[in-house]
Amino acid sequence: MITYCTNIHSGEGWDETFQNLREHLPKVKYAVSPNHLFPIGLRLSNRASLEIDKNISMRFHEWCLERGFFVPTINAFPFGSFHSSAVKEKVFMPDWRFAERVEYTKRAAALLDAWLPSGMTGSISTVPVGFKGHITKDDYALIRQNLIKVLEHLDRLKQGSGKEIILSLEPEPGCALEATADVISFFDKMKFSKEIKGGIGVCFDCSHHAVEFEDPVESLSMLSNAGIKIGKVQVSSALSLNNNQSEILERFSEPCYLHQVVIRRRDGVLLRYNDIPDALRLHGKDEDNEWRVHFHLPVFIDKTDSYGTTREFTERALSFLNKNILFEVETYTWGVLPMELRAGSVIDSIIREIQWVRSKLNEKNCCS
Repeated sequence: MITYCTNIHSGEGWDETFQNLREHLPKVKYAVSPNHLFPIGLRLSNRASLEIDKNISMRFHEWCLERGFFVPTINAFPFGSFHSSAVKEKVFMPDWRFAERVEYTKRAAALLDAWLPSGMTGSISTVPVGFKGHITKDDYALIRQNLIKVLEHLDRLKQGSGKEIILSLEPEPGCALEATADVISFFDKMKFSKEIKGGIGVCFDCSHHAVEFEDPVESLSMLSNAGIKIGKVQVSSALSLNNNQSEILERFSEPCYLHQVVIRRRDGVLLRYNDIPDALRLHGKDEDNEWRVHFHLPVFIDKTDSYGTTREFTERALSFLNKNILFEVETYTWGVLPMELRAGSVIDSIIREIQWVRSKLNEKNCCS
């Protein structure tokens, strides 16, 4: 299945969210899936989850059925406002230390359980425990308790409806879970009981792992060997530079989102910075260093005359993954992209991204 994450559209309350779905989804479906059901990668804020009662939930489900849509996943990562304000590291709050994160995720799970087609596994993507600067070793006992509350909730939903939903932690640079090895260590440390551990896994965001200079086949194999489920794959691409080209990086530095930077030195050591201004201020120029920046770029772009992307990582990941997994294009940064990367409308870009992913998966099927 291939879809896109609706976090690319602004809107926090349910009325705004549903208006965006009505306006944009039919155009995308008509272009990429006119004769088949189309999955919705639904971003649902905490506020929207509170505004949806049983009647609203039922009406939305009916709207989906009538128009050929279904909901296999909810993005419950950003709790609050995600557009038109300085989000930065606030996007991780409340993290898994807080009861608000627990209750928000449980509401999202109950809604997904009502909307998810029978026989299909669903997923809820969420913060990777929390921002590294916010979490201490003393927090992990509480974090474990809070995750267990949600996993027990998912198990109760499954007992009632028969539907499986995977809580999918999304590793990201600068967070408690940033590299694949962190994920494996964390799952081992949590020691979830066998009754509930099947309800937790990861959301594998290609740009996040590429920024960490990971190898996609190695990372995915490590997760598989550790028995960690992949709830969904976010198909995304990040910025790549061969050195500190300040004039380019400054064009990508903007006040809304956090753009973590990882620099690989000549000796292979990785240097990490929480945002572009930090990297520009603290790291000197070196022609042999490679910079990767967490800035989601349309996946159909390989490179420009001035800089590259991590699309090769994404291509290799797609060639390795099972085609039956959920692939979700996620370029939420559309509104802050440099103008040369915004040819056409946002809908044009979404359609091109989905078509590109489909072409890569078709190539895999033809060659396998």
